[in-house]
Amino acid sequence: MTDAPAQPQHDLARTTLAILLIGLLIGGTFWVMQSFLPMIVWATTIAVATWPLLLRFEHWFGNRRGLAVTAMTLLLLLLFVVPLAAAFTAIYDNLPKLQELAQRTRDVGLAPAPAWFLKIPMVGARLTDSWNELSRLSQDELAARLQPYLRDAVQWLRASLQGLGLFIVQLLLIVVITAICWANGEVAADGVRRFFHRLAGPRGARMVTLAGQAIRSVALGILVTAVLQSVAGGIGLAVTGVPFAGVLTAAMLILGIAQLGPAPVLIPALIWQFSQGRTTPGIVLLVWTVVVTLMDNFVRPILIRRGVDLPLLLILAGVIGGMLSFGVIGLFVGPVLLAVSYTLIGEWIDMDPTLQPVKAATPEVPLPPVA
Repeated sequence: MTDAPAQPQHDLARTTLAILLIGLLIGGTFWVMQSFLPMIVWATTIAVATWPLLLRFEHWFGNRRGLAVTAMTLLLLLLFVVPLAAAFTAIYDNLPKLQELAQRTRDVGLAPAPAWFLKIPMVGARLTDSWNELSRLSQDELAARLQPYLRDAVQWLRASLQGLGLFIVQLLLIVVITAICWANGEVAADGVRRFFHRLAGPRGARMVTLAGQAIRSVALGILVTAVLQSVAGGIGLAVTGVPFAGVLTAAMLILGIAQLGPAPVLIPALIWQFSQGRTTPGIVLLVWTVVVTLMDNFVRPILIRRGVDLPLLLILAGVIGGMLSFGVIGLFVGPVLLAVSYTLIGEWIDMDPTLQPVKAATPEVPLPPVA
């Protein structure tokens, strides 16, 4: 009579130590990479959202990935470097004027407020009154009044310059990581897909594809809608004669990307129009403001639904909730998390064959007897 094979004994201490070691490795990895995680998330989002454009560039350059990546990287650098260069150039060009103004203010005093201050929407009259109040002070009184503000301004400028250097380094790292993602996109996507396939089987691989579609759809909906609204709003401001239409158009673009819309810019412009007695341009701008403000209710849903077949309310909740929870990057992280969770829960429910979808039944209402 042969002995039965011995059953493997579970070593609880070994299993516990193995889990602790894996947890330490994961925690240590995140601890080392925590400074780079926001940049990696941004770079991955940019690479996924612009992947179709990269493939188009690659086709234009004769299927040469290196040239396509170089062109896309230069384009991304232009989007980052040109605004910063313009800001530095404006500051550098106006430094002599600022020095001359400071010297004149110290020797002569503050001149009365210029007339164009009154054209500034919302705050023009109050700014003019405050400026004229300072201009009536003597040199010693003006210096005593402005000294605390100048000290705070110097401290703010020093902190801003230190933060600006770190910000530029982060932007450059985002560009470099994005270029790496473009160059090795297929390999990285295959690795992520295989990892999630190992975790959840075919369902995990589908989640990776769904996440990419959600990122691309949200990027398309947000960016295109923001551009359309800002351009339309800028045209309305320029046609109706609102000052600084170009600057206000750039502000509307930033507010549109941040999901605040053009209303914070257009409404003060409307108030300025009517406060200046410009009734006809004000009415025209009022009608145009309603059209531009409501544009995102039609354009954005159409663009988002083109890339991913999910409930629109779910996507919009992910966009708004993600932004409130994670900042600007949450615009893309939020919809991905909700889309993946929604799909996983739906497939998990469908795994039970005994559950049948409930159809809304029409109640049978007895008809009144015919006389």
